[in-house]
Amino acid sequence: MSTTPAAAAEPADHRFLERFLWLSLATAVATVVLKAIAAVVTNSVGLWSDALESTVNLLAAGVALWAMRVSAKPADHNHDFGHGKAEYLSAAVEGTLIVVAAVAIIAGAVNRFIHPVPLESIGIGAVLAAVASVGNLVTGLVLIRAGRRHRSITLEADGKHLMADVWTSVGVLAGIAVVSFTHLIWLDPLIALAVGVNIVFTGVGLIRRSVVGLLDATLPPEEVAIIQQALVPLTDDPRVHLTDLRTRESGRQRFVQATLTVPGEWTVSRSHALADRVEEEVGRALPGTVTFVHVEPTD
Repeated sequence: MSTTPAAAAEPADHRFLERFLWLSLATAVATVVLKAIAAVVTNSVGLWSDALESTVNLLAAGVALWAMRVSAKPADHNHDFGHGKAEYLSAAVEGTLIVVAAVAIIAGAVNRFIHPVPLESIGIGAVLAAVASVGNLVTGLVLIRAGRRHRSITLEADGKHLMADVWTSVGVLAGIAVVSFTHLIWLDPLIALAVGVNIVFTGVGLIRRSVVGLLDATLPPEEVAIIQQALVPLTDDPRVHLTDLRTRESGRQRFVQATLTVPGEWTVSRSHALADRVEEEVGRALPGTVTFVHVEPTD
């Protein structure tokens, strides 16, 4: 029986991935400053809501950086399978923060409906908010692309968080533009209300995905198919069978378990060598995968 980790290249180094989170932190700081100034200048509840969400982004980026560092820690006596699930905790925290921000935005919008306040210096505020949104857009797209490429739910969640902020800003700026032309003050809180409801779905989606991951979800179907295809040449002997293939993912980590049935007259050494080949092929097909193979005799 073999339970040796697959001999394959490790996934993207966590220090490399951390650079994306430092970019997110820098963008969040700049965004909070710009949007706070814009909110003060215009006295727009929409921009105040936008600045609040950006503050949440800053906190979330810090949590994401923590999760990335924890998930990179090797297995120890308390965590035999590593710390990969820390990334799911990060995504859950980000999703929760998004929902909390959305509730605060909705509450602020309702209050402004009840107590309307005219907007001021709309032009300056809009320019500042637009500049901040462009920074969020670029950083968000970079994080989402990197997260999908390197299978990091932390990066992808942080990127989606920033994209939610971008859509918030777009809605707020559109509302401010309409208010400046129509002088209908109630449109400002209405836009803020709509934006708040919209980003609730983003937060709930992140929470749902993190919960699925914490419940040991299997690898995506396309990755399971890659594993099965890679193992076909190893079972060309009709006396050899590979069964009970099970998979799970833990953040960026992949785990595969299978039962290898071989003729009873085979030596332990021969069976062990074939089990090693199984692990090597899985590792070659999906680098960084840890494979466990249980060997059983046919009879």
